Amino acid sequence: MKHVSRKVIAVGLVGAIAAVVVTAATGAKNAGIQACGLMPDTKTSVRWEQFDKPYLQKAFKAAGISARVVNAQGDPQKQKTQADQCISDGAKVLIIAPIDSGSAAAIEKAAAAKGVKSIDYDRQVEGGSAVLYASFDGHQVGVLQGKAVVQGLRANGMYSKKPVVASLWGGQEDANSFLFKGGVDQVLNPLYKNGTLKKGPQQFVPGWDNQKAGTIFEQMLIKTSNKIDGVAAANDGLANAVVVALKAHKLKPVPLSGQDATTQGVQNIISGWQTATVFKDVRKLATATAKAAIKIVKGQKPPTTGFVTTKGRSKEPAYLIPPQSITKANYKLLFTGGFLKKGDVCNGTYAKYCK
Repeated sequence: MKHVSRKVIAVGLVGAIAAVVVTAATGAKNAGIQACGLMPDTKTSVRWEQFDKPYLQKAFKAAGISARVVNAQGDPQKQKTQADQCISDGAKVLIIAPIDSGSAAAIEKAAAAKGVKSIDYDRQVEGGSAVLYASFDGHQVGVLQGKAVVQGLRANGMYSKKPVVASLWGGQEDANSFLFKGGVDQVLNPLYKNGTLKKGPQQFVPGWDNQKAGTIFEQMLIKTSNKIDGVAAANDGLANAVVVALKAHKLKPVPLSGQDATTQGVQNIISGWQTATVFKDVRKLATATAKAAIKIVKGQKPPTTGFVTTKGRSKEPAYLIPPQSITKANYKLLFTGGFLKKGDVCNGTYAKYCK
């Protein structure tokens, strides 16, 4: 009888252990996530980790929605793996800032097949299947950049002297690069056509790579015998590559556009090397996108401001936020609004420009 009792006890223990294992597994599943943010890299812009990630997390936390925000460090395969893991862990919606449209479209379609919805975040995904495009008005970004170059040429007296304007577009793998280009073209092409401006070299910068931008601009200077009077640069990183090259050749500043209102971009503006940057308050974008994702998680429709045309698919519902031009005249609003810290911008050799 004792032997049987031990056997029964042993079976009971096994059953109890099994129950604990099941409970633990169930607990792990319940502790899964409902939303997942897939950021692209840290190389093309500091914004993804400094602003997008924390503000997405903050909005989800405030709503009591469990979420994860990860960064693929420029590796499309890693982004796919991260997406698969998020879906496996229970995510009902993916917020995708794509590295390239091809890999992101594949992620969205695979997610849709499992009943998981996607949001195109900041960048459009050509051929994708997202239920929403959340971003800034990319065409308007380009318009502001084109206007900044024109205003700079007027301010330095070069506008009436048939100045040569070069363009550094973003990476062709990023659909937004074409939106920015379209806006710049809307402003500058008529001026090329009527002879007011001369169209200088124009080139896309692979992967928005700042070092490649520097090399490309060096080649533009050689091609034009240093005769470049203005540059439409697609973001502050590319603009800084122009600044570095101009300084290396002991050339004077030229009207120069940018984007993202980075610390470096603002330092170039206050020191006279960059005309303007386009401020896209990514805190607003991250918060609005998280709210849209929360609606989706709850089975509700996210808010939209209209539709956009995205290649390789039908018209895409969109939520677009207006961008803002930042110059030497209004850069301090970045401090008062808490987007940048004055101490980060107004230090070292730049402190004297902040008085």
